[in-house]
Amino acid sequence: MNIVIEQRLKSLRQFMRQHQLSAFIVPTTDPHASEYTPSFYESRKWISGFTGSAGTVVITMSRAALWTDSRYFIAAAEELDNTEFVLMKDGLEDTPSIAQWLLQNLKSGDCVGVDGNVNTIREVQDLQKMLSTSAITLNTDCDPFSEIWENRPSLPTNEIHIHPLQYAGESYQSKLKRLRQKLSIHDCNAMLICALDEIAWLLNLRGSDVHCTPIFVAYCIVTEENTTLYIDSQKVTAEVAQYLKDENICLKEYTEVTTDIQRLQIIDLLLPPETNTTLYHAAQHCSIHLEQSPIAYMKAIKNDVEIQGYRHAMERDGVAMVKFLRWLIPAVQAGGQTEMSTCRKLLELRKEQELFKDISFDTIAGYAEHGAIVHYEPTDATDAILKAEGLLLLDSGAQYLDGTTDITRTIALGEPSEEEKFIYTLVLKGHIALSSCKFPSGASGTQLDLAARYAMWQEGYNFGHGTGHGVGSYLCVHEGPHQIRMNYKPAPLVEGVTVTDEPGLYLQGKFGVRTENMLLCVPFKETGFGKFIQFEPLTLCPIDTKPINMAMLTPTEIQWLNEYHSTVFNRLSPLLTEKDDYQWLKDATKPL
Repeated sequence: MNIVIEQRLKSLRQFMRQHQLSAFIVPTTDPHASEYTPSFYESRKWISGFTGSAGTVVITMSRAALWTDSRYFIAAAEELDNTEFVLMKDGLEDTPSIAQWLLQNLKSGDCVGVDGNVNTIREVQDLQKMLSTSAITLNTDCDPFSEIWENRPSLPTNEIHIHPLQYAGESYQSKLKRLRQKLSIHDCNAMLICALDEIAWLLNLRGSDVHCTPIFVAYCIVTEENTTLYIDSQKVTAEVAQYLKDENICLKEYTEVTTDIQRLQIIDLLLPPETNTTLYHAAQHCSIHLEQSPIAYMKAIKNDVEIQGYRHAMERDGVAMVKFLRWLIPAVQAGGQTEMSTCRKLLELRKEQELFKDISFDTIAGYAEHGAIVHYEPTDATDAILKAEGLLLLDSGAQYLDGTTDITRTIALGEPSEEEKFIYTLVLKGHIALSSCKFPSGASGTQLDLAARYAMWQEGYNFGHGTGHGVGSYLCVHEGPHQIRMNYKPAPLVEGVTVTDEPGLYLQGKFGVRTENMLLCVPFKETGFGKFIQFEPLTLCPIDTKPINMAMLTPTEIQWLNEYHSTVFNRLSPLLTEKDDYQWLKDATKPL
């Protein structure tokens, strides 16, 4: 038994006894419904030992369980080993929901604790509705970790900075005007903004409070007359303070937001369902409109400056990838390379690129069987030595001032087996099929998802993660509201939206394959049936042709790959100053 985790569970259960709680729920998120959070809010990681980016812990007096999705089934099973926690594989038919599990393990009259600061309105309301069928209640006013988490990290106080108009492409005042128009359409005269990327985008500010993501901890309230930014004043430099003053943005301390909401003299307040429950309760005197944030789609549809920024960022990122891929095979053949050393080499090459700020997420470098662990990240304990055989799955990205990148390539380090070629080619067929789609403007990602899965479905294969997600402009590498995935996501795809194309297949204990490009929705044609959209691949990097089973590709698929490689060569070759890099790229992109 993991003694550290056992002691932490003991402390939590003592808190539960003191507050008459029969169960306690610990989500991954923070007060802003963030995917990635400051370490201060990593309570789920602290209490369970599970390090994945998605998951929810539920603890009763006698049981403990963790729900996570298919990306983390293998990793979670390993990390929860020797603890009391039982892995609940979310999304599988025989896995109960959290509410169902609580109904099975609690009795009428019991009380479940959640911290209203880190649980959203939608989550709490849905849970209350389910539990009330057995007279089980919720207490949303308890935060055990403020008491039991010794040496808890502090909230970050990193300085924020202005995101220049030359990269943002639209001024704060223009965005504010558009936002107020959209609030008027919803019959609202104010909005509370909690999502950190939405605040950063609206105000044209960036920070470094969250690992790999240029956002900062804050709230923002927009009314018909004023905009107020709630942030730790230590973060605000003299330059930013002057910018806020010039833009007539009121500056207040982060902790003042709850009191100010309670004092709002506003009739109609828009709150996104992702608003935390504590602030929702503070706004009960208002007429609350629970509506999706209009900023989400404003931000998702990129302006011309942002689109050009992506293209330039992809060129520089492509140069780094070419240099890396040219280095990789000889380095592996020479010996001494590991998963972690490849991560360091790729970071070194990206740092050489103009406007580089950071990686956009921790690099996933999975060799051989590690590639089958969807979100595997190498550690000192797991760092595998690379051999001149098998497949290396490399999922990585970077933050540049003019764009965020996200790319996955699966590379054959030696002569691939027939099984590796078969799986690799099925994934490539799905990648090409989705990238080739033409579709009506406004179609949802769910309607397109079949394209990426069709070839593998015909062979009885599938993958559990989503097929595509939006990507921010020097913001979050995962951006919505649109997605491409099997389960229904109605958010439409329209001109100017970015999305990834990343089907994969994973054979546990053997290897994994994923191929990912970022795509941009651009016009295709307009007919009597309306406007149609197609995809422009933004990512510029060769796709390894060595593991392809050519007999499985159609002439149309071969033509797509040849045309893509021609584009990659034409865009990147003028930027390569070393003859060896140029020759490697020429060889890697030669027609099939």
